[in-house]
Amino acid sequence: MIETAIYGKTVDDQSRCVHWHLPKDVIAIKFKCCDRYYACFECHQELNSHPIERYDLRDDANKYLIICGVCRHEMTFAEYHDNNSNLICPSCASPFNPGCKLHYHLYFRNPPSVMC
Repeated sequence: MIETAIYGKTVDDQSRCVHWHLPKDVIAIKFKCCDRYYACFECHQELNSHPIERYDLRDDANKYLIICGVCRHEMTFAEYHDNNSNLICPSCASPFNPGCKLHYHLYFRNPPSVMC
């Protein structure tokens, strides 16, 4: 099985990067503009010369947009959001950083209003 690549200035094999490297910082986002997973928006900006394109969750919510850095389970926003109330990966139960929701506006248009 080929492991899905996570790009960025990563510091370990679970998607933590130089910007976000606490134990629960183990998700990556697939950027619409690149169709590549990056550890964070700062990694994307430092490694690319183009602006970030945000997903419109009214149209893109069922695409695989988020990946667990621990087990590489790809999730739709809906799957991530539904399981985020538990703050764990639905596949391997690794804990996720609850603060990630503070950055939804960088990746998504029309995120759930309760999450922003």
